[in-house]
Amino acid sequence: MSGSAIDAKAVSSRGAAAANPWLIAIVVALASFMEVLDTTIANVALPYIAGGLGVSSDEASWVVTSYLVSNAIILTASSFLARMLGRKTFFLICLGIFTVSSILCGFASSLNALLLFRILQGLGGGGMVPVAQSILADAFPPAKRGQAFAVFGVAVVVAPVVGPTLGGWLSDNLSWHWCFLINAPVGVFAIALIAAVLHEPAKTEAEQPKAGFDIIGFVLVATFLGALEVMLDRGLEDDWFASPFIVTSAAICGMAFILMIPWEMCRPNPMIDLRMVASRQFGACFLVMTATGAILLATTQFLPQLVQQDFGYTATWAGLVLSPGGIVTMLMMFVVGRLAAKMQPKYLIVAGAAVIAISMYSMTSVYADLGFWFMARTRMLLGVGLPLIFVPIMAASYDGIPPNKTDQASALINAARNTGGSIGVSLVSNVLAHRAQFHQSRLAELVTPSSLQYQDTLQQITNVFVSQGNSLAQAHQQAMQWIGQQVQNQASFQSYMDAFWVLMLISLSAIPLALTLRKVRLGGPVQVGH
Repeated sequence: MSGSAIDAKAVSSRGAAAANPWLIAIVVALASFMEVLDTTIANVALPYIAGGLGVSSDEASWVVTSYLVSNAIILTASSFLARMLGRKTFFLICLGIFTVSSILCGFASSLNALLLFRILQGLGGGGMVPVAQSILADAFPPAKRGQAFAVFGVAVVVAPVVGPTLGGWLSDNLSWHWCFLINAPVGVFAIALIAAVLHEPAKTEAEQPKAGFDIIGFVLVATFLGALEVMLDRGLEDDWFASPFIVTSAAICGMAFILMIPWEMCRPNPMIDLRMVASRQFGACFLVMTATGAILLATTQFLPQLVQQDFGYTATWAGLVLSPGGIVTMLMMFVVGRLAAKMQPKYLIVAGAAVIAISMYSMTSVYADLGFWFMARTRMLLGVGLPLIFVPIMAASYDGIPPNKTDQASALINAARNTGGSIGVSLVSNVLAHRAQFHQSRLAELVTPSSLQYQDTLQQITNVFVSQGNSLAQAHQQAMQWIGQQVQNQASFQSYMDAFWVLMLISLSAIPLALTLRKVRLGGPVQVGH
């Protein structure tokens, strides 16, 4: 089959047998939505978890870290396990583990128990998303694949947006336990539907695992990704390389990476195909998806933080800032799904990267008088750009990939999105922390008692507080505190400006990468690689 064309009928029959592929798309997207939702839903519930379990905020933050690490680890093994067990069986096992561990998380009575169940939840969830993507790639003919990925894209792109809003509402109105328990009915429903509609096709000789499980490769790759996730998630909080823990994590990460490359290059059936990652087509897709994950997760986490911290929004209103963008993303997914069958992926990706860059640029002029709809419109513009990258990049990443490697391609693309998200969040966190200190020190240099401008401002603000019924001494103290607060606010705004500049540059970096992609056949047979 190498080097030959696979027609649409053959591709379709591989994945779904007689089942309606659109029903399959909806069901696997629902399961994927649930999994991706859990990467962000617990973030806003951490204060409630800390209070409920009687632990510190720092200890509670491991609830997020443990999930991300276990999620990254299982991604590397998902392609082998899916081939060995069959996609349907493996998907159902992962979904079952995810659902049961979600229930256990909801009833956890201690932090240690919660962390154990979160690790199990991450292991179950991490295997679902790449296999869901593979199921869609094989269940649909090439002409319809873009629309199928649009359904999947709604789950993966919209879920991180919904997570903080839903998590905040559940924690405020019910309890933090429901951030996990909400998965139970959805999981049971998804298991029943998948068992009913998804049929396991007979494995071809090419799809049978050619060798045993690459245990050493798995350990090296899992150690590299796990240590990297720990570094990115804990680095700022633990003061980076001033912390022995972070230094140790970095050493482990670097050593695993150095050992991983020669080992995986020499294996006949490696845990990850480094030659695939190094190829022009897939490698460019891998890097663009990394950048997309960074922008998606960073903006989803820090835009609500900006409006709560500097504009005084409640958690509910901060979530509502994201909501119009989520609606635009859903609508655009289906528009782009149709465009993907008519336009080359690289041109759609270039357009999406440009739109995202414009969205980020508009936020580089953020200031205190901006209203709700400025933030919402910026997010809506981002909602236009993300699908223009997400759908075509998934379709382009499979071009030239032989059928027996689609599971591994899915795992690698999802590893790029997850790792990119962690990189984006870590990068922006560090920009905000260090640039806020820098700007505050620069602004404080201008606020000197000998300055006439400072004296005039102090006098005016003092008069305002005196007019409110305060004594002169009290008003003077309040005026000084007010000026200090303004310095902090301006430093915060300027640090966010810097962060959005960084995100704009990340989005622009996707344009030259996209232009390196080769043209793919649209709507016809798909060429498989050698």
